[in-house]
Amino acid sequence: MIRAGVRMILKHADGIDVVAEAANGAEAVELAAVHRPDVVLLDIRMPVLDGLAAIGPLTALDPAPQVVVLTTFGDDENVMRALAAGATGFLLKDEGPDELISAVKSAASGDAVLSPGVTGTVIRRMLQGGGAGRDTAAPAGPGARTAARVAGLTDREREVLALLGAGLANLEIGHRLGIGIGTVKTHVGSILEKTGSTGRVQAALLAHQAGLTDED
Repeated sequence: MIRAGVRMILKHADGIDVVAEAANGAEAVELAAVHRPDVVLLDIRMPVLDGLAAIGPLTALDPAPQVVVLTTFGDDENVMRALAAGATGFLLKDEGPDELISAVKSAASGDAVLSPGVTGTVIRRMLQGGGAGRDTAAPAGPGARTAARVAGLTDREREVLALLGAGLANLEIGHRLGIGIGTVKTHVGSILEKTGSTGRVQAALLAHQAGLTDED
C-alpha cells in the first residue's frame, strides 16, 4: 500500500518517471541494473535483502543511482549506517508529498537529502568526528575560516541558516519568519552559494560551527 502511494505521488510529479518497483532489496538491485534509474527509494525493513544491505550493490552499479532511504525508522544507527553505506539521503515516511518529490529531485542532482528529524543526528555525529557518507563532509572547525564563510550573509540569510541548523524544513522556516516558502528557497540557495556548502546538511553544520544556533 505504501509503495502504491509513493508511486502515485511521483507518477504525477513533473520531471519524474517511475521506471520500476521492487518488493525487496534483492529485486531492487536487479531492476536497477536493468533500468538504470537516477534515483532509488529504499525502505529499510524488507524481505530477502533489507534496504541497508542493498545500498552497497546499488552504489556499485556504473553509473550508480542516488539512493534515498525512505523509512519509519529514524534512529541514529539506521541513519548513520545508511549514509556511511553510500546513501544520498534519509527521508522519514511522515514527510508530505511535496517533500518526497523535492527529495527525489534533489537526490537526482547529487545533493544530500535529510528529513529535518534526522538532521540533528548527523550534525551531532559529525561534530563529534564521525563520518556521514558522501556529500556530507564537515567543513573546517570553528575559527576564521568559518567566520569568513558566513560573513557575506545578510541578516535574513543568517536567520534562515540558524533555522537550517535547528533542522527545520523550508515550510517551518517560512512560518517561523513570516515569509513565503518560495522566499525561503531563494534564501537557502543564496546561503549555499555564498558559503560554498554542497547541501542543507553542510549548511546546517556550518550554522552550529558559526554559533548561530541556540545549542551553541
